[in-house]
Amino acid sequence: MVIFVFMKFFKSVLAFYLESSIHVSFAVLAFTVATFFEFQLPMERFVLGYVFFGTITGYNFIKYAGIAGEHHRSLAKNLQLIQLFSFLCFGFFLFFLFQISRNVLFVSLAFGIVTLLYILPFYGKKNLRSFHGLKVFIVAFVWAGTTVILPCIATESSWNTDWSLTFFQRFLWVLVLIIPFEIRDLAYDDNALGTLPQKLGVKKAKGLGLVFLVAVLFLEGLKDEINGLFFVSFFLAVISTGIFLVVSKKNQTKYFSSFWVEGIPIFWMGFWLLMHHYFFIS
Repeated sequence: MVIFVFMKFFKSVLAFYLESSIHVSFAVLAFTVATFFEFQLPMERFVLGYVFFGTITGYNFIKYAGIAGEHHRSLAKNLQLIQLFSFLCFGFFLFFLFQISRNVLFVSLAFGIVTLLYILPFYGKKNLRSFHGLKVFIVAFVWAGTTVILPCIATESSWNTDWSLTFFQRFLWVLVLIIPFEIRDLAYDDNALGTLPQKLGVKKAKGLGLVFLVAVLFLEGLKDEINGLFFVSFFLAVISTGIFLVVSKKNQTKYFSSFWVEGIPIFWMGFWLLMHHYFFIS
């Protein structure tokens, strides 16, 4: 009986954790932290807080602004709690917004406008979501920009070839991370979205994803400076992404994409921190 109650409680907490966008926000945060580590920059905690709470606010606004939509009827009982949580996160977001530099604010504002235009009409009744095949590239661009460009600006670093390579790596990597979600949602997505599995088919979309991952690893070899432990952990994370991509299918388990695939950046940084700070491997 105790185990049953605990499991029920655990499942409800996990559901809230995923549905309220905490997990995806940790993923974006992990990618941002990875950039600071890769370029050996001082960690800008205000930027990290800004990114984390801004991601929760942005994702929940996109998901629930339309009063949860038809595909989220099962969330009705938790919707008010998620909305309250989002409001609190928005408050923290505003706090961190006033702590970051003006340059970071201006650049992140551009990403914020792109995010808003994804759901708000700006051309007649059309928004960016209405344009065939654009969704995945918007998401990848915003993620790459947020997790690579903002740390560069926050630390006043000089943009060079390595920064450009990291940006393109992150862009391609996020594109691949989205594919398992698109495969899962094939039965629900409107054909007008033009997702990669819709346009290419599942098999070819996976093949393209693997090509992107090979490109991600190739770009790493072009960098002027490569940290040993960082590269090993990075390589393992990219290979893990490839494995999840290959085994992804339409009928997925409940947490395959929403927890495991989306959590790859988190597990990557967790592994790096464990090796570096507890086993003193550099």
